[in-house]
Parts: sequence; C-alpha cells; structure tokens
Amino acid sequence: MPKAIITGASAGLGRELARIMAREGWALGLLARNQAALEALAGELGPSVKVRAADVTDADALPSHLDALAAELRGLDCMVVNAGVAPHNRKLAWEQERVTVATNVLGFVGCASWAARFFYQQKRGHIVGISSVAALSGSAAVPAYNASKAFASRYLDGLRANLGRFGIGVTDVRPGYVRTHMTEDQPGMFWVVDAETAARGIFRAIRRRAKVAYVPRRWVLIALMARLAPGRLYQKLSD
Repeated sequence: MPKAIITGASAGLGRELARIMAREGWALGLLARNQAALEALAGELGPSVKVRAADVTDADALPSHLDALAAELRGLDCMVVNAGVAPHNRKLAWEQERVTVATNVLGFVGCASWAARFFYQQKRGHIVGISSVAALSGSAAVPAYNASKAFASRYLDGLRANLGRFGIGVTDVRPGYVRTHMTEDQPGMFWVVDAETAARGIFRAIRRRAKVAYVPRRWVLIALMARLAPGRLYQKLSD
C-alpha cells in the first residue's frame, strides 16, 4: 500500500485529494490546523488514515509532527505540500502579507525540505508541491500570494535538480481558479472548477510523476501567453 502525507488536508483541495487517494488504496497522513475537521475526515476515510493537528508556520514543531506521521504510516512514498493561504489584499495590509509569506513560503519550505531530507535518506520518494498559475505573474490584488507561488515553483525546480539523480521525483502542480472557501469572494475568476475536479487532476499528475502539471490542462494556454504576450495583457487577465 503506497503511503503519502498531505498538508493542508482539512478543507478544499487537500481534503478532496485525500478522499481520492484513500479510494485508490493509499495510506495517508493528514496534517492541518483544524483537529476536528481532520478527525471527521479520518472517520470518513478509514483506519489507514492518520492525522496530526499542526501549523506549518511553526518551524520548531513542524519536523516532529511530520516525523510522527511518517512513523505512524511506517514509511513514506509521497509528500504533498498543499497548505497555503490566499487573502485578497489590494490595500497591502502588512498582517495579511506577513501571514501569506509565512505560510506559502516558510511553511512550504519547511514541509518540502523535510521531505527532501527524508527521501534522500531512503533514496526514493516523490515530492508534490501545489503552486499555482498565479506564479506566472505579479498581481495587484494579491501581490504576496503570486510572489509566494513563484517562489514555490522555483524552489521545486531546485529540489528537482538536487534530488533527481537519486530517482526522487518532484512535481510542481499549478492549478488555475478552484472553487474553495479561499476564493468565495474573489472577483474576475474564469475557467473555474470545483475542488474535486482539481484534485483529480492533481492525482493524475502524481501517478504520472509529472515535472510540471497545469490543472485543468487548458491553463497551459495561459502559461504560453505569459511567455509570449505583453505583460500588461496578461496582467489584465490575471487580475
């Protein structure tokens, strides 16, 4: 039975991905801040699912929580770094920017670097980072969010270069707009999919061990436009 840890698993993409992977026969370790939501999800998915309530921004405690989940699973094949926040922050409030960077950059690195060390020791494994199409350009509405996702994509590039020689896979998943509680009041969204549809796309990328995956795949058109079209045109679409 393959084994995976999913961070940010109590809601949205993480929860739907956990449901899919459990149905496909994976043993799972789920990490998020919401203990009650995690326990409810574990009760739904069965005894092969272990949970741990933790905040990915707590750098001192995070490694021990991940160690504990891996120990409960008795091994690990895949780490899905999904935890993140996306506050709408056109007024550039410092607290919102700080939380975004703490979660999407420092928390992301905390989880991904832990997985890199774990998989390096066993010389196998698969790191899956949930970045975003937002990594392709800056944003007036959520500047720290887009910047944090660009950081995540570049960090995954570095891990792939570092770990690929040992047969360790690194996948950068770049979803487009997904209907979750984080996007409820976000204006201007298009090509929106629900969390279950996006999670199915993520799972396909996991099975293929893709290097980069756009979810849904049509978002690769936006990626091409970001490379070829004038910056102002892409900015107009993305904001």
